[in-house]
Amino acid sequence: MAEPIEEQKLTNTVFNVPNQLTAARFVLAIVVFVLIPLQMYLAALIVFVVAASTDWIDGYYARKYGQVTKLGRMFDPFVDKILICGTFIFLASEQGSGVDAWMAVVVVGREILVTALRSSIEQSGGDFSASFAGKLKMTFQCAAVVASMLLLWKGDAAPSWLPLTVLILAWVAILSTIQSGLDYISAAAKFFRQEG
Repeated sequence: MAEPIEEQKLTNTVFNVPNQLTAARFVLAIVVFVLIPLQMYLAALIVFVVAASTDWIDGYYARKYGQVTKLGRMFDPFVDKILICGTFIFLASEQGSGVDAWMAVVVVGREILVTALRSSIEQSGGDFSASFAGKLKMTFQCAAVVASMLLLWKGDAAPSWLPLTVLILAWVAILSTIQSGLDYISAAAKFFRQEG
């Protein structure tokens, strides 16, 4: 028996390719969280890179083929936050990762703040899409995570330049996290002023 047209349309919208990729990224994030405490750093690194790559792919696919959905607009940034915040938290718990606990707090705090601002603005009918600074922040955060996992994987055999690289990338990631957060605060303040 053929699927009802409305049900088939809903299935095609909700379970489209971008949303399937986002769901896969969520599962991969959980795998990363399992691998890091087990000290399987190379495997965690590979899974993280694959997961982060799907973020670019699902966004590109959704825009190119007109498959941007309300579910995707909510689910995609949520999974991004789970992946990045969770990975920073787990890395901060690993000795010698180059990621300090306060860095994880900054990352998580920024994401909570931006989520609250986005929710408030979009409920008021405004648009609070990701900015260039936000996307650049994500790039720096991913680079810091990759370098940190490489350092953990190499351990005592790590080349002398790697700890410094991790330190630099971690600080760049944190500074870009703060900067993009301030950009969002500025944009939100401007919106609320216009709203009166």
